[in-house]
Amino acid sequence: MQALVPGGRRFAFRRSTSHVGLLAIASIVALVSLVPLGFIVWVTIDVGWKTVVELVFRGRVGELLINTVLLEATTLPITVTLSVALAWLIERTHLPFPNLWSWLMVTPLAVPAFVHSYAWIGVAPGMHGLWSAVFISVIAYFPFIYLPVAATLRRLDPSIEDAAASLGLGPWRVFFRVVLPQLRLAIFAGGLLVALHLLSEYGLFVMIRFDTFATAIVDQFQSAYNSAASNMLSGVLVLCCILLLGLDSLLRGKERYARVGSGSIRPVQRRALGVYLIPALLLPAIVAILALGVPAYTLLRWLYIGGASIWRMDTVGNAFIQTIVLALAGGVLAMVTATPMAWLSVRAPSRFQRILEACHYYVGSLPGVVVALSLVTITVRLFLPLYQTFATLIIAYILLFLPRAMVGLRASVAQAPIELERAAMSLGKSPTMAVWLTTMRLAAPGAAASIALVAMGITNELTATLMLAPNGVETLATKFWSLTSEIDYVAAAPHAVMMVVLSLPLTLLLQSQSKRTAGQ
Repeated sequence: MQALVPGGRRFAFRRSTSHVGLLAIASIVALVSLVPLGFIVWVTIDVGWKTVVELVFRGRVGELLINTVLLEATTLPITVTLSVALAWLIERTHLPFPNLWSWLMVTPLAVPAFVHSYAWIGVAPGMHGLWSAVFISVIAYFPFIYLPVAATLRRLDPSIEDAAASLGLGPWRVFFRVVLPQLRLAIFAGGLLVALHLLSEYGLFVMIRFDTFATAIVDQFQSAYNSAASNMLSGVLVLCCILLLGLDSLLRGKERYARVGSGSIRPVQRRALGVYLIPALLLPAIVAILALGVPAYTLLRWLYIGGASIWRMDTVGNAFIQTIVLALAGGVLAMVTATPMAWLSVRAPSRFQRILEACHYYVGSLPGVVVALSLVTITVRLFLPLYQTFATLIIAYILLFLPRAMVGLRASVAQAPIELERAAMSLGKSPTMAVWLTTMRLAAPGAAASIALVAMGITNELTATLMLAPNGVETLATKFWSLTSEIDYVAAAPHAVMMVVLSLPLTLLLQSQSKRTAGQ
């Protein structure tokens, strides 16, 4: 036994030293991710308190704040109610063709939000204002809540509901007192995503002429580069994001939701709909028509009007190729950037590691317009040769989609046994090679999923690309936006179609992965 102790100490020393390099890299990434927040603080100090008061405490900011509060307060309850109702009907009742409805309820994620606006303007040109913004936001973003709620319903143990029913509770009371509380985390997780998207979305609201902080910042940026007004609006928008994150943390609480006990969860007994079958079928059918049918009709209509001549390689083909290049480059680099933190979060948890991990995640909650504006200001003032370069654009993509890369990669690393790394090191491999030959190979599927998630985000990203793309670089999203800005809806249609085509496979993969997690 004594002979084994020194070896164990040497092994522990090698393992600890292997953390140092990864910790240094993760620390650098965390510092870079703090750049947008540091930018807001720096600009606030730079312009002075008097200018801050003049630019923030004015009527225009008040109008934007009221619009934002009304948009969030109206959209979120409707989206939550609709998503929970759809998930319960599809997962817990004898609704015909449940798998078909499940796929249809997730597919709207493949359609960018600004394409939803484009589609609805095509059939109803008079749409504008708050209620139009709420309507399009609901049909564009409800899958963000539907997906986690449906996945949670698949995993819930029905014996808990049976116990409540045996105590004399009716079906509705069982739902509100037993089922709904267990959906709380899923609802808050999806709701936070929707709320953050509402803060950061630009194209959707510009098309229907509804002013938000994001639209005002981009308009101010286009009229006056690096203006103090746009920087202060960015500060208010970041503050709104931080308040949302704090509110979400407060409302989630610390309740335990895990099942404890022996045995396995039995299959759910679906409820018969009886006389409510037709109304129950109408709800997902209407949602599918609004979220998928209208965009499909509008795109096909414009494609038919334009004919084959609008499919030009010098426009559609060039934008498609550039989008693929940026999406793949950004996806791979974001995955590589996230790897040290993903490995440390599983293999070397500590208080400092949790702080670094929080820095990696927080930047994903910031609107693209704020990240882009911070990089514009920093490159113009400090690193002018990097202004509007490919490198700066890729850095923006990495910052915006770093959490997407972290999620899948961290889960894959957690599923790789640490004993394999130890065995490789005991055979003489260096810690880096041991991790590469064992854990990273086993984590390859998760890494691929992370790359795909980031690539989908880059494909549909608009504001950061508009503000940072070098001259001559046009993605499908930016080319679509420039054509719709010129009211050339016919020429814009192929670009919208190609964005959907690129995003659809990953959207279906998310649905498949959700069911696989639930054992279906």
